Amino acid sequence: MPPIRRRPPPPGDRPPGGRRPRRRPPIRWSTRIAGGTALLVITVSGIGHAVIDGVNGAIGRVDAFGGMQGRPDGTKGTNFLLVGTDGRDGLDPSDKRRYHLGGAPCHCTDTIMLVHLSEDRQRAAVVSIPRDSYVRLPAKPAPAAAASPASLSAPAPSASPASPSAPAPGDGKSAGTGPLPPGTRPAKINEAYADGGAKLTVHTVEQLTGVHIDHYLEVDFSSFMKTVDVIGGVKVCTPVPLKDAYTGLDLAPGTTTLDGGQALQYVRSRHIDGSADLGRMQRQQRFLAQVIHKITSGGTLSNPVELSRVAGTALGSVRADQGLGAGDLIALAKGLKGLSAESSEFVSVPLSDLNYRVPGIGSTVKWDETKAGELWAAIRADRPLAPPRAKPAHLGAAVGVDPARIRVTVANGTDTDGLAADAQKALRATGFATPGLPLTAVHHVGRTMIDYDPRWDRSVKSLAAALPGAELVPVSGQGATMKVTLGPDYTKVTPVRAGAGAVGEDAVTGDEEVCP
Repeated sequence: MPPIRRRPPPPGDRPPGGRRPRRRPPIRWSTRIAGGTALLVITVSGIGHAVIDGVNGAIGRVDAFGGMQGRPDGTKGTNFLLVGTDGRDGLDPSDKRRYHLGGAPCHCTDTIMLVHLSEDRQRAAVVSIPRDSYVRLPAKPAPAAAASPASLSAPAPSASPASPSAPAPGDGKSAGTGPLPPGTRPAKINEAYADGGAKLTVHTVEQLTGVHIDHYLEVDFSSFMKTVDVIGGVKVCTPVPLKDAYTGLDLAPGTTTLDGGQALQYVRSRHIDGSADLGRMQRQQRFLAQVIHKITSGGTLSNPVELSRVAGTALGSVRADQGLGAGDLIALAKGLKGLSAESSEFVSVPLSDLNYRVPGIGSTVKWDETKAGELWAAIRADRPLAPPRAKPAHLGAAVGVDPARIRVTVANGTDTDGLAADAQKALRATGFATPGLPLTAVHHVGRTMIDYDPRWDRSVKSLAAALPGAELVPVSGQGATMKVTLGPDYTKVTPVRAGAGAVGEDAVTGDEEVCP
């Protein structure tokens, strides 16, 4: 194993008097997923105590829980808080240039996931928490024990967000405009790490959700890339081209196996379409589903030599809480061999406002108090997030928006007679609403195109999945109806189906996310 490069601790973990970095602008294009590395951490089994102890010694340690008071009660199962920072120590200059990583780190968390492992170790739930979630933080960095629960999320001091009945970050009425509790300030959740490191981040999430965090894991750019490379890359699939000038991502439609650097571009990208950070979280969840599928189905867990190699490489630059030891790894891993993509659930925190403006901060996102409360209650009760579902009678990829809710008109942009009628019939058969008669385009087109209003950017993804390779053309003011113009590349409609309804925002199981 190469020598371990130790990084300086974040601001909240430095001794008193340590120099605090200058606050940087809150928006950064530096997200990566922590889950792939976390899965390796919690599945180290069967390789012997000596090897595990050696791997365990390579993990950087952080005090994520010391001195905390007023914490939520423990729950059935085990809860991990997984965070990704924009640390880039260990990357050489050529990788920084190639993967667009030359900017200065902001010392904040852009990826936050709460992972719940069920008590019987047969199910995992991954909840993505938007980095721009509105919260209230202490006015200055302070020990978590000194921060009142009301200072972190409640609209008034009388509310207790640590209780199951108060899971949401504020009431949306007084944030930034009315009086705040003494000693607090409005903020985005990713600023908790910059102000108070791992400890304030954990405390903030616990107070928002009422979920007791058992373990904390933190990764950076370098550890993410190494993890992907050591497992031989990760396969992703996309029905549409994915390009982002900020990260350098450039993927053609179809299936691609990404190496570590390409995978980092994939999970960081937020300028692909109008979905911004929410679309990025969905891609992160799809990526994590692929990682789980590869590790649980590829023999890694049953091969002691391979598992030792993978774990040793992946954990070289990971930081974890002081209580996550070799014994915990063994105990957790014993039951995880039954985990599969189908038993892994993925969900994002339900939101009520995607552009909640706060003076001095700008745009934040505000949680839906009722739906978020149901989500966190299910986690605390160790209940599945996605209900049991019957297998559909027809094959088809799961999509985020039910095709029945999407109206589509079809025009023939070629010389082939009857093409629009055939495509319209096929789209209707897979569930799309196709009002009106098939049309003839005014001009021929070189490839199939989908005109859509950017306000319906999630719906167009469902339609694009049925027409792989189609070019997406945003047309402001077009309205809810999508317009498909068929080109000479059109051959058939790919069947799609709606994902199962669930607690949370578009909850799906991992088998709905993995590539066919």
